[in-house]
Amino acid sequence: MSFERQVCEQLPHLRRYARSLCGDPAAADDLVQDCLERALRKRHLWRPKGRLRAWLFRILYRTYLNDRTSARTRREVVTPHAGDPLIARGTQEAHAHCHDIMAIVDGLPSGQRAAVLLMAVEGPSYRDAARILDINIGTLRSRLARARETIRQRCEADAAGAPRYLRRVK
Repeated sequence: MSFERQVCEQLPHLRRYARSLCGDPAAADDLVQDCLERALRKRHLWRPKGRLRAWLFRILYRTYLNDRTSARTRREVVTPHAGDPLIARGTQEAHAHCHDIMAIVDGLPSGQRAAVLLMAVEGPSYRDAARILDINIGTLRSRLARARETIRQRCEADAAGAPRYLRRVK
């Protein structure tokens, strides 16, 4: 099977992880396109014995980090969801809970956030995830444990009080 075909098979996985990192579908598509461009340009560096998905995810994650760093240096202000049509959100409890969890995940430090999203969205092995994020397996497990504990604590704190998505109106 050709290299290009193997890369094309990974597109849904790359898009899913890019969307979870960026939160914006347009930015995620740009990130995937940058990743693919770099992968095709650097295809001579890929070792056929390695896993292509892990190699592509590593390129994607590094591109994401580079874009964030350069945006900070340029002092760009990115407004999330600017230009999106206004949509009335449903009042379903599950949707509100999911929204609350994602808000907590978005508030995590970037290393923890990237690790949680990678594991939750794609579910690679610890070894592959550590390679993708370019960290040790122990560091990955530590970040995941700290992130899970933070999420658990914030969920318990929200459950102790009245849910944020329900208000009493007189």
